[in-house]
Amino acid sequence: MGCCFSCLRRKEDDNLYRQLLADNERDAISALLEYLENRSEVDFFSDGPLKALSTLVYSDNIDLQRSAALAFAEITEKEARPVSRDVLEPLLILLQSSDQEVQRAACAALGNLAINDENKVLIVDMGGLSPLIRQMMSPDIEVQCNAVGCVTNLATQDANKSKIAQSGALIPLTRLAKSPDLRVQRNATGALLNMTHSPENRKQLVDTGSVPVLVQLLSSPDPDIQYYCTTALSNIAVDAENRKMLATTEPKLVSQLVQLMDSPSPRVQCQATLALRNLASDALYQLEIVRSGGLSNLVSLLKSQHEPLVLAAVACIRNISIHPLNERPIVEAGFLEPLVDLVDYTDNPEIQCHTVSSLRNLAASSDRNRKALVEAGAIDKCMKIVLTSPESVQSEISACFAILALADNLKSKLLELGILDVLIPLTKSQNPEVCGNSAAALANLCSRIDDYSVILSNYDGISDFIARFLGSSNVTFEHIALWTVIQLLESGNSDIKDRIKADIDGGKISLSGLSSATTGTDEDPAAANEISNLVQQIVELVK
Repeated sequence: MGCCFSCLRRKEDDNLYRQLLADNERDAISALLEYLENRSEVDFFSDGPLKALSTLVYSDNIDLQRSAALAFAEITEKEARPVSRDVLEPLLILLQSSDQEVQRAACAALGNLAINDENKVLIVDMGGLSPLIRQMMSPDIEVQCNAVGCVTNLATQDANKSKIAQSGALIPLTRLAKSPDLRVQRNATGALLNMTHSPENRKQLVDTGSVPVLVQLLSSPDPDIQYYCTTALSNIAVDAENRKMLATTEPKLVSQLVQLMDSPSPRVQCQATLALRNLASDALYQLEIVRSGGLSNLVSLLKSQHEPLVLAAVACIRNISIHPLNERPIVEAGFLEPLVDLVDYTDNPEIQCHTVSSLRNLAASSDRNRKALVEAGAIDKCMKIVLTSPESVQSEISACFAILALADNLKSKLLELGILDVLIPLTKSQNPEVCGNSAAALANLCSRIDDYSVILSNYDGISDFIARFLGSSNVTFEHIALWTVIQLLESGNSDIKDRIKADIDGGKISLSGLSSATTGTDEDPAAANEISNLVQQIVELVK
């Protein structure tokens, strides 16, 4: 164990020094030297070795305290397992020493033990935060580094986070994040990052004034510090109030994050993109990211071979594409092709969900974009995968189909592509969103079209969906079914009208006993009234 035990041997051999030691201290040194002869077989946290170490800790002799602290540092570096209060107590005593050498080694030892989750909780429960905070404010860089490193480890445990936030640690951590020493900076920004995983702690970070420091350090040349700061700011931007604060106090934040999307470090790229994704929950930031040149980096990241980067980029573009003013710039920046390529990225359903949602957003209010979507092959791909996709992906695809089916100039094309072959089975889904979206799309496709031949050839499936929805006891589903019947009856196609009338007369399509008309009067009279009106319209149309 290097310096500490060679130091013990020197003191053991120094006759004058031995005369200055108490009997128990001499015995402790001798015992430790003996343990060292068989160190591979010795548990230094057990009674004998621990008692010997503790004797040195409680000595008034500063040299013995230093030896004990160094011994603890070396022992814990090699064996950071769960320990008892008996092990931590002498370490916490050493932590209160005024000697910087003792402080350095004691903080290092505690930091080593704080790798273990059980130790993390026990250190805080035993009052370890207060002396660590004092050591963080030490003028000695090594003491600062070790103390902050220990707090960083402690802050990874959820049970400790609020206690650390309330302990007064955030102020010195924020100050040390600006340290001229790179190691101290890394540890401090890492600790601040660990404190951003709950709304309460994020608020305390904001109130402490940590945010301007984190933003400033985005320009650090160190990729680790960049990573900690981008991740911390990404977490802070989850909260709506924090986004408002950032919008008014950090005008350069978006441009800095956009630059970091081009970082040589993939994890910095990823976190910068996720930070922009969170900021883009607000319309103001959706526009600012585009104005700051973020689209060129995002379209490049969509083509990355690194899956986390692809996920971050497509999640970001999903939020940016919500704003109608961004639809055209996104399409013109060349996003359609890489987005369509990701539709069948079956290795990661989350990427598929964000991708399809982005395409839906782009198609929401632009005929030009809807046409471009079809021409890019997005609909073909969605149709090929939807029936075998997870429900989360089916939900997004069916919602996209529902939006596209609203466009009168696309309906014939969608029917020609065979979209009913997937919509009809999807109306049988056990997932209400998938079921409802698909039915809404199907209903829209039955309205205002020139050629009803595809509808007629799929009439049995459509009739089954109508009957099933009318018997669902779900007001929304009943409404969709009745509205679909009306669209078909108003089609002007005599064959369709005859078949609907036959289904009503035969009882397959039942207009009586609907839940909203029989039980919903008191709870939602407006819905009941609307259902009654739709039923009456159908009765008139089939006469």
